[in-house]
Amino acid sequence: MSENKKKIIVGITGASGAIYALHTVRALLVNGVEVHFVISDYGAYVIESETDFSLKNKSLIESFREKFGDAVLNGAIVKYSNRDLAASLSSGSFKTDGMVIVPCSMKTLAGVAQGIAGSLIERSADVTLKEGRKLVLVPRETPLNKIHLKNMLAASDAGAHILPAMPAFYQKPSTIEELADFIAGRILALFNIEAELFEPWQK
Repeated sequence: MSENKKKIIVGITGASGAIYALHTVRALLVNGVEVHFVISDYGAYVIESETDFSLKNKSLIESFREKFGDAVLNGAIVKYSNRDLAASLSSGSFKTDGMVIVPCSMKTLAGVAQGIAGSLIERSADVTLKEGRKLVLVPRETPLNKIHLKNMLAASDAGAHILPAMPAFYQKPSTIEELADFIAGRILALFNIEAELFEPWQK
């Protein structure tokens, strides 16, 4: 990858909403981003349960190419184990353009908000915050209790962007994929990537 390509960490956790993760990764790849991919055990379970996407028996980039087409080859994917706290992502000296956790489970939200850093996803988020880089959390839970809300506020106070998985309907979506693209587009916009995944609001 050339040095002017963006490097973005994508953490995928076990909340429902795996389609948001897949469409976000696809959009990043299409736009030439180097994706540093970390998925929790339950994140993998939810992808297998909710979608037809397989994480097994082939390279990750090939899995994305098979599902979304050759345009994903504009980018690249580096995959890490969520248990590998010695991975390069654990160090602030590994420079990235930021991180998104999509979907972000309430357990992971709590870990990020409290600085627990018990997994590579949590540690990478901690590093992203301490280095002053962009961290986007995409929580997917409803209803929310007071603990969830306090953890969102704590994460926001620490510098994270809270982007709930709440797709809009003003663009008159007709498929689930269009709803997922709306969230992916909002995520990419926070990283200053113009993906044009949905029609903007027009009065």
